[in-house]
Amino acid sequence: MTPDDVRARLAALQADDLPVHGGRTLAYVYDAGLAEVDALARDAVAAFAGSNGLDPTAFPSLLAMENDLVAFARGLVDGPDTMVGTLTSGGTESCLLAVQGARDARPEVAAPSMVVPETVHAAFHKAAHYFGVRAVVVPVGPDHRADAAAMAAAIDESTVLVVASAPSYAHGVVDPITEIAAAAAARGVRCHVDACIGGWVLPWAARLGRPVPAWTFAVEGVTSISTDLHKYAYAPKGASLLLHRTPQLRRPQYFAHAGWPGYTMLNATLQSTRSGGPVAGAWATVQAIGDDGYLDLTRRALEATDRICAGIRDLDGLALVAVPDSTLVAAVADGPLDVFTVCDEMAQRGWFVQPQLSYDARPPSLHLAVSAATDPAGFLAALQESVAAAVAAGPVPVDAGVVELLQTLDPATLGDAEFDLLLAAGGLAGDDGGLGLPERMAPVNALLDAAPPRLREAVLVAFLDRLARPSPASSAASIAGDA
Repeated sequence: MTPDDVRARLAALQADDLPVHGGRTLAYVYDAGLAEVDALARDAVAAFAGSNGLDPTAFPSLLAMENDLVAFARGLVDGPDTMVGTLTSGGTESCLLAVQGARDARPEVAAPSMVVPETVHAAFHKAAHYFGVRAVVVPVGPDHRADAAAMAAAIDESTVLVVASAPSYAHGVVDPITEIAAAAAARGVRCHVDACIGGWVLPWAARLGRPVPAWTFAVEGVTSISTDLHKYAYAPKGASLLLHRTPQLRRPQYFAHAGWPGYTMLNATLQSTRSGGPVAGAWATVQAIGDDGYLDLTRRALEATDRICAGIRDLDGLALVAVPDSTLVAAVADGPLDVFTVCDEMAQRGWFVQPQLSYDARPPSLHLAVSAATDPAGFLAALQESVAAAVAAGPVPVDAGVVELLQTLDPATLGDAEFDLLLAAGGLAGDDGGLGLPERMAPVNALLDAAPPRLREAVLVAFLDRLARPSPASSAASIAGDA
């Protein structure tokens, strides 16, 4: 393929993606609405894409930029002079390293565990799976915040970490971190605050005079904090910071190995080779926006959040799950309304809102991550139309026979044959036997919502596995430029 062919093919492939600018994609991406900063960040990513963060002595520029970012963050999280940090690929890696470091700091604990609220991000369950740290899940209170007393009671001799959220992703509220951290400290246990999505909003929210629950290193007992740069710092993907109160707390995170004939491996993160692109992109973004810029962006995002929340309160058919502490909004049906259909209707109007399936006794909800570039008036106009359309359409039916089938399937043994049955039942079977994604996802989400959580996991794993099977014919055609 010629360079022009490649560019044309890239543009064609990107045509079906969600837009990353314009503030209408309310999950996955975060838009400051600053075109010049975005262009600068892309230039920085390109300039350092070939640099390798594996060896800071070989590429000292990356280490300098990383230290600058950590120093900037120190002022946001009330970090002491001893605070250190590490740039990771994203919030999940930051959370994984927080768990790994806590585990390895306590080698005498044969079967380590961590105490987490049920609203903790799924990244911590991934860490539990990867690192053999049992997750002790504690129910939250009726306000969707962690139950500090129950968390304290769950700490035992096997506990190596306690986790709280600022805010929780699903509901957008900050846990009672002061009480949770105090309980952890009283037992000599680390306390991590997952501020991946709030860490670059809450500091400026406080400066704007908004009530913000305590969550930083100013809280005694907080030992580490994660905060993502590629969320509300508006940096390119993927960049996050894992911050520790002292170097001693970070030390177990490092991995070194000299017992082989090659170079001595020394890693601060799960990755060895790390592209310098995200480092430079994050550094350029933070330097260009600066403190005053982030204050303004936070004001805009929070004002948009306030207007959207007020609009939802005034709208028949939806109700807020909780008053958000930051920029995350969750809403549930208040009456005969299918929220999955609302999501589809919003997509038809050019807005992506994220569906959240039911959990325990909680009904399904729609979820928004509001950015500085989000237009609340345009959003609410589309939402009002979408709710009216969903009410007119009525509930999404799920065949009783399919529900019965879901109850008989074993997640541990779900294979291609069973998955093909579900594809057919959900209208996802293509004419060629492959996947045929529908334009409307409400029937698929309703089907998943009827399945137990473990089966949902198995079905989605099978779904991803089926998606990630390249066709030899299409691959050859793509290489030839004919796809």
